[in-house]
Amino acid sequence: MKLLKTYIMPLFLLALTTSNAFAGDDALDSGDTAWMLTSTVLVLMMCLPGLALFYGGLVRAKNVLSIFVQCFALAGIMSILWVAFGYAVAAGSGGNAYFGWDQSLLFLNHITEDTLSGTIPESVWVTFQMTFIIISPAIIVGAFAERMKFSAILIFTVVWTILSYLPMWHMAWGGGLFHHWGAIDFAGGNVVHINAGIAGLVACIFLGKRQGYPGPALVPHNVPYVLVGAALLWVGWFGFNAGSAAGASGSAGMAMLTTQVATAAAIVVWMVLEWIIAKKPTAVGVATGAVAGLVAITPAAGSAGVGGAMAIGAISSLLCYLAVTKLKHAFDYDDSLDVFGVHGVGGIVGAIHCSGHHSGKKCRCDHCLECGSRADRTLRSKNSLWRNTR
Repeated sequence: MKLLKTYIMPLFLLALTTSNAFAGDDALDSGDTAWMLTSTVLVLMMCLPGLALFYGGLVRAKNVLSIFVQCFALAGIMSILWVAFGYAVAAGSGGNAYFGWDQSLLFLNHITEDTLSGTIPESVWVTFQMTFIIISPAIIVGAFAERMKFSAILIFTVVWTILSYLPMWHMAWGGGLFHHWGAIDFAGGNVVHINAGIAGLVACIFLGKRQGYPGPALVPHNVPYVLVGAALLWVGWFGFNAGSAAGASGSAGMAMLTTQVATAAAIVVWMVLEWIIAKKPTAVGVATGAVAGLVAITPAAGSAGVGGAMAIGAISSLLCYLAVTKLKHAFDYDDSLDVFGVHGVGGIVGAIHCSGHHSGKKCRCDHCLECGSRADRTLRSKNSLWRNTR
């Protein structure tokens, strides 16, 4: 009996605990799944109706409907593109440092009800990433709003998505070039915002200025639309950033906190700048400051501490304000809705500062560039022996 109590029972309990731990490692987690389902809806809301309202309020009244239709059309086209071959190019383990490829991922034929990606269904993970490819080209639309044909917009955004977005996704999150460099992009500062901002800048310079620019006729026609759209973007951004932790975890909670702090700091700094320079803060300025802070914290949401998030939000607000009010006029280009000034500049600020304001704690989300690639989730979900280490 003494032998049983001393040696046999502890060994039995250890074996039982170990087997249960391994059995549960690759099992579906209802908490993680619930959060990722919620995050997916939040990010989709950022585009429809968030971005549509934000951009719709900034343009002239005659162009509101075209902005809404462009956002809706891009949501449909990008969803089909992602399913058909986008996921295979972005997350595929084959290819090279710039493009991925996995023929088995075409049309998502490998996904069933039971296919897991870590602790969540792969169907949820793929849909979550689908919302990113939807909003990215929709952001660019603001750079050449009011002066590009609908058919030309669709052609441009499809070509950009194939030749720029998918390679950037693979390089940053799919184990490609940036991943090997050790770059950090927690939720899309490089893949989404810098990428879209630079594309918007090139497009608006290539197209030339709007008729009457600059002039009093080109002012926002509906400021309440702008504020409602910005509010929806702010709320949806918690899904964008905290959802990029791929589960309900401490990493997600920290990303939510840093997102809120950076946005708050950016709003306050933008208001102060307008108060000093223009003698009073404006509604459009407050909304723009919020978006600048949200953009800047995106790449660093999982690595910046609270102090770092506050600094990133404040610095991005200052530099984005200067880009919108000074840089654009100094170089004489017509970035209609300040896509480069906010998304491009804000994304660059966040990407540069995310290492400088690192909290010192390693994120364990298993997909951001501190921990591993997002494509790893796809590869590991195919392997029944893989154990999630989160």
